[in-house]
Amino acid sequence: MARTSKQKSQNADVVLPSQASPQGAGLPDEEFRLFSSLDTTGSGLLPAKRLIDALETLGILVDDPRLDMSRLGIDNVRDVADLSISFEQFSSFVQNSKSTLIKDALQGSLVVPDFDAFRASLRDMFVATKKNTSGQVANYIPQLGRVSPENFAVSACTIDGQRTSFGNSTTPFCIQSVCKPINYCIALEQFGEETVHKHVGREPSGIGFNSLALNSVGLPHNPMINAGAIMMCSMIRPEEAMADRFDSVVDMWRRLGGGGHVGFNNAVYLSERQTADRNFALGYFMREKNAFPKGTNLIDTLEFYFQCCSIETTSDVMAIVAATLANGGICPLTGERILGSNTVKNCLSLMSSCGMYDFSGEFAFLVGLPAKSGVGGGLMVVVPNVLGLCIWSPALDNLGNSVRGVEFCKRLVETFNFHVFDSLASGTSNKVDPRQKRINSHAQAVTALCYAAATGDVREMRHLIARGIDLNMADYDGRTAMHLAASEGHAAIIDILIARGAYVNPRDRWGNTPLGDARSGLRADVITVLEANNAIV
Repeated sequence: MARTSKQKSQNADVVLPSQASPQGAGLPDEEFRLFSSLDTTGSGLLPAKRLIDALETLGILVDDPRLDMSRLGIDNVRDVADLSISFEQFSSFVQNSKSTLIKDALQGSLVVPDFDAFRASLRDMFVATKKNTSGQVANYIPQLGRVSPENFAVSACTIDGQRTSFGNSTTPFCIQSVCKPINYCIALEQFGEETVHKHVGREPSGIGFNSLALNSVGLPHNPMINAGAIMMCSMIRPEEAMADRFDSVVDMWRRLGGGGHVGFNNAVYLSERQTADRNFALGYFMREKNAFPKGTNLIDTLEFYFQCCSIETTSDVMAIVAATLANGGICPLTGERILGSNTVKNCLSLMSSCGMYDFSGEFAFLVGLPAKSGVGGGLMVVVPNVLGLCIWSPALDNLGNSVRGVEFCKRLVETFNFHVFDSLASGTSNKVDPRQKRINSHAQAVTALCYAAATGDVREMRHLIARGIDLNMADYDGRTAMHLAASEGHAAIIDILIARGAYVNPRDRWGNTPLGDARSGLRADVITVLEANNAIV
């Protein structure tokens, strides 16, 4: 008969299955293992705070819509200090949370397994970038000119819904030109790529984002500049009333952002409309060239464009929007497919080439990620198949991009291998891959180093040195590359290690040094090299 452990909970007597017998009470063995990983005392009762802290460390926040906190008897997360959870409650929580979220989180299987370390790196970048106080707010739109340049927020959301934020991440700001990629997606979803691109090009313009210019066939150069964005507004539900068209865009932002805050700043809208001579000129210029779809009402289209630019949200929400794009159109927090994968592919392609105004080429070279900036100081960045980012800082450079936003992105790709072409530098870069567990990464490095030393593989040793591997790393027994090369008699490896500054006299768990190993194995060549470099036994 299967062994069981009967535990008293605050609600009922719960029979827990043993790890060896998942059939003990008809409850999944896997869930019991998850529970036991947190119930370190084996009491059968798990402090609710321990579970919440464990999930938040992994980036899964208590307001995640996938979590059914009521299954734990939690109505207010502030009231969990003295609350304990039975296995029965935990099992119900796991089963009623969407997808395999809890299992994947507690087993370290989310896209960024060591999210706490990743969060710490982002925090360091945030603190360093905050020191940059250069740039000016966009004062050509009076309401934007009144926003404090001190505002600064960074938010991240992975494709598994792991989230973190720093600074003014809950302060709403106007999205401005960050509306352009989403409006492009909406138009693509309704009309398809072929029809949409009969009215807008796909090339970087090489001129200012609001320049009074069209391409050689009389169309806007791309959807990421003002002329192209106005064109996209003419193609969003043109058959519907203006109010319904605007509601559809706001609804799209809410769905993309997992149901987070999306609002409208009427003051900015009025301010923008009052200073819109250039946009009106662009509209009339395109109408003169017959660029608009047949039946387009130009004034309604321009009003609609100003309204879209005046949508406001927070960096927390915009990061989720970016993560939805990174996830191929599926919102990480709801699991809803909102955009087709081909739509997202087209959008990210144009964000990569045209999303940063006249800095797009430089940004593609330095950062290598799809991004879209706005003169409200927002910058939405997508790391495909990994995460989305939002950086908000209203102070802009002379090209209209957030100064801190650009700097943060540079720091990001200097630290992590997120640049689109970083894969080409595999094996020669010191950048961190946050998708790998630190323990796996370290173990792989130790294994590769020790194997190269033990087999005398000079080429692989040089590769490892080029990757910046610590040559003094040791295995479980304290055996270093120097020990193994000495034991096996690979003097060429010893020469390389010494030349690169490796420690000559490490001791393993038994107190043995490389010279001692060389003498035990009668490795004359190695003994000569080590003694010449002051090795000891």
